[in-house]
Amino acid sequence: MKTPRIVVVGSSNTDMIIKLDRIPRPGETILGGAFVTAAGGKGANQAVGAARAGGQVTFISRVGQDMFGDQAVAGFVKDGIVVDHVTRDKTNPSGVALIFVAKDGENCIAVAGGANAKLSPADVKKAKPAFARASVLVMQLETPLDTVQAAADLAAKAGVRVILDPAPAQPLPDKLLKQVSILTPNETEAELLTGIAVNDDASAATAAANLRARGAYMATEYGGQLVPGFKVKAVDTTAAGDIFNGALAVALAEGKPLDLAVRFANAAAAISVTQLGAQPSAPTRLEIEKFLKR
Repeated sequence: MKTPRIVVVGSSNTDMIIKLDRIPRPGETILGGAFVTAAGGKGANQAVGAARAGGQVTFISRVGQDMFGDQAVAGFVKDGIVVDHVTRDKTNPSGVALIFVAKDGENCIAVAGGANAKLSPADVKKAKPAFARASVLVMQLETPLDTVQAAADLAAKAGVRVILDPAPAQPLPDKLLKQVSILTPNETEAELLTGIAVNDDASAATAAANLRARGAYMATEYGGQLVPGFKVKAVDTTAAGDIFNGALAVALAEGKPLDLAVRFANAAAAISVTQLGAQPSAPTRLEIEKFLKR
């Protein structure tokens, strides 16, 4: 099997989570929630998700020289992630996310990006050798867009497939989309990028066609198709998309066809929503394979 070497460029946060019966309305205070902290940040979640799914992961990120940064780097090392390009920022604090999680698994998140906002094209370019060894680059949009573009440029020159999770949602330039192999928006992000409300299979197909016309490419030998998800009891949906992207990168780097890679990623995401927290919910390769056999 091909060695699944993955580069992830993106954010690292510490998540502070309050579990409640429901999400508070504006101006409302709800008492009685349980509080936990967990490692998070979309980039870090993707890196951990890929590492636990079997990938050899290099993470390019920026954290503060503080307790949260110390804990984040220690967690990456524990998961076997290469941290040579996780920069310790002397000026800006590590990123923090405040998360409300309702009993039905839905969440509401506010993020103070801190050092994530300072991840620069220069930081990415220092990691050029990692791109030459990689099969897949994974990114999201919790770091500056010019940094995302710099990573896409390096990937294009190295012949590396690019997975972009366009979240948090924002308009994207055609130049970047043309360098993306696989775009993984949810319904809200797809609507922002295309102007098409995604509420069923037909509208999803229309939005996908619109994105392909702008340069983002995704196809299988079967053409466009819906890959069904798995029904599980959701506890916390935080980071499900990140875990999906990390596992998808591993499966593709191993040479799996896209439909089977998406099924593998769907399984990883399904497992993740049954547990509280972002990175703590990322399943191992063994857990994913056992889930698929069931």
